[in-house]
Amino acid sequence: MVKIEGYEFPDDFYYHPDHMWAKVEDGKVRVGYNDWAQSAAGKILFIRTKKVGQPVKQGKTLGTIESGKWVGPLKSPVSGKIVELNEEVQKNPSLINEDPYGKGWIAVIEPTNLEEELKNLIPGSDHAKLEEWLKKEMEKAKK
Repeated sequence: MVKIEGYEFPDDFYYHPDHMWAKVEDGKVRVGYNDWAQSAAGKILFIRTKKVGQPVKQGKTLGTIESGKWVGPLKSPVSGKIVELNEEVQKNPSLINEDPYGKGWIAVIEPTNLEEELKNLIPGSDHAKLEEWLKKEMEKAKK
């Protein structure tokens, strides 16, 4: 786990530039919203996702997320098919704020092109690249 600017990023996760994380587990990928993004969004009030069985594409919309000050897309970090949704987060979206890498996960995807697509994500073990990306995102958020 690395802390950058006070935000946590687990080493064994991958990070999509649009603030989603991906954790490879037994050939499937669990995905969620990263620590900085949930903090910047404020209290998350509502989440809507595609349904189990539906296809998703890397960088395309998996669903939407809504806080008191913002509504935006959740971009899928990998392509594949949704095989599981976190029912608890559907009922209580603020779990994303409370535990973004644990109870606040959003979906599990059965990937179709994992090895190739992981190359488009930032590995959590690449602290320098993560820090460079986060600083750019923080600058964008100030504008």
